[in-house]
Amino acid sequence: MIRIEPNLLLAVTTGVGVALLITTASVFGEPGAGLKYVLLALVCSVGFVVLNGFWSRRRGWNRPPMIHAEAATTAVWASLFPLMVILSAAVPLIFPGHDYGLLVLIAAIWLGSTVESALKARQAG
Repeated sequence: MIRIEPNLLLAVTTGVGVALLITTASVFGEPGAGLKYVLLALVCSVGFVVLNGFWSRRRGWNRPPMIHAEAATTAVWASLFPLMVILSAAVPLIFPGHDYGLLVLIAAIWLGSTVESALKARQAG
């Protein structure tokens, strides 16, 4: 049986939540803002991974991945990331017709931090 790395699973579920948020914000939000939300999510999440990695190396910080075996409760705390992103996808349903760029930006940064965690876990072996 193939074991799925938990940090990768965390990044994938957060990515699905961001896709759901972009979809609901595009459908129920301000008209014509769908492309803006997609570009905002892509640029911010990739930018976070690249720039935070650069900054961490420059400052000499070496944080472990979000979910690691030494602390079993990290999986429970890390599961709050996709939960909050999926719950934020309901905001455009409750308050339709607004611009949700800030909400997409926050979710993209959370996605970037989970992707960074998955990359760190992959590098650690």
